[in-house]
Formats: sequence, structure tokens, C-alpha cells
Amino acid sequence: MALQPWRIGKVINIEDQTSSTKRFFIQVPELEIFDFKPGQFVTLDLPIHEKPNKRWRSYSIASMPNGTNIFELCIVLLDNGAGTNYLFNEVKVGSEISFRGAAGIFTLPDKIENDLFLICTGTGIAPFRSMVNHIIYQNISHKKIHLIFGCRKFGDALYANELKELMRKDADFHFYTAYSREEAGNNDHLVRIGYVHQVYEEICKENLIGDENNTEQKVVNPANFYLCGWRGMVDEAKKRITDLGYDKKAIHVEIYG
Repeated sequence: MALQPWRIGKVINIEDQTSSTKRFFIQVPELEIFDFKPGQFVTLDLPIHEKPNKRWRSYSIASMPNGTNIFELCIVLLDNGAGTNYLFNEVKVGSEISFRGAAGIFTLPDKIENDLFLICTGTGIAPFRSMVNHIIYQNISHKKIHLIFGCRKFGDALYANELKELMRKDADFHFYTAYSREEAGNNDHLVRIGYVHQVYEEICKENLIGDENNTEQKVVNPANFYLCGWRGMVDEAKKRITDLGYDKKAIHVEIYG
């Protein structure tokens, strides 16, 4: 894939998503349509350092391709992050930002033949929001989709209302949230207290034959796994998924931070 040129994007809207997360809507005036694949990212060139490679920050696109020249980024403020502090404190509606993209291979297969497990933490929800909206609104043929979102507190579940609404549109889409710093959930089986790992393991074990302690157990329903978030979660998930018997080639990762 050819490297995309640097372009100028204009910030046309900024919305607070949580106390530490903002949604940035960026228009590309020189293009009629900003085309990309769900799961791809853009790289911003921010005036925060004299060396180019220390100015670049990459963020997954949170919106789906919609035939316009506007895309959305969902960005969390990092205490010591020069890039996010600049975006939160200096960038306003009307600001111009130099960017390159879209790029990346963290994308859906051309034909979705297996169940999908989309597992994320924090703003790692961004590429999956793009993917799920694209699949459902473009009526793309698919099997079951399990989106499992790991958060700390109840208020951290980005796009939760929107994703719950998508479940009502598509019976094969399931959206789970797992909260690591809450003490009690509710009666909704899609809301869990704990970490993402327990959620996908529970679902995956329904697709195995043999006793849980049987080393000969085999996967009877293949799946593709997409992992996006902090390295600790991604590394642990990769091990747990292969321990369940799934092929490591079925695991695709995008690490944040």
C-alpha cells in the first residue's frame, strides 16, 4: 500500500465524551470523500517537538466510512502526554492539523466467514466502533460478533448507548462491558464485573469439545480475534486464546501506548 501524502485537516467539532476523553471531528477540505477501511488509523503531525518523528501521534479512526470528507477520532488525555495535552488544550474548532493516512492492516477480512471477537480497553473501542457500524449499516454478511469492552468505572464505557442500540438492529451483534473497578453489576448478563478475559473465555468454551482439562479439546467453531488496547491486556489475551486451542494466526492486534 502506497504511503499517503500529508494533508491538512480542519477541526469542525469537538465533543466531551468523558471527563478525560474527547471526540474530534476532522474535515479534509481538499477531498470530496476521505476513504479508509474500518480499523485503520491516521497519523497527526503536532507542533510539539523540533524532530518530526517526535511530533507524530497515531490514532484509530472511530467513525465508519460514510462517503464524506469527515472522520472522527476518540482521544484520551494522558497526564504526561505531550500530544494529547496539545490536542486538549490548544486545538479548537477551526484549528488546522497536518495528518497522513489512512493506513494500517488492522482491518476486517474481505469476506467474514467466522465469528468475530472484538476485544478492547479504553479508546481501543475506536476501530471496533468503526467496524461494527460499517458491517451493520452496509448489510455485510457476517456470523456472530462479540464486542467485549474493558473499562474501569461505569462512566468509562465510550459509545455504550450507541452500541446497545446496534444490538437492537442486529441479533447477531453482542456488546459486553467488563468493569474492573466496580464492586457490583446489575442483572444484565452483558454487564460484568472484572476483566475482558473472563467474558471471551466463557463464550469460547461453548465452542470446544472435550473436558476443560482435556488437552485434546478442539475448537468446533472457528473465530477471528481482534485485540486493541494496552499491551498488558493484549499479551494476556493472546496467550489465553491460544491456550483455548485457537490458532494464533486468527489473532490480530493493535497496541495502544
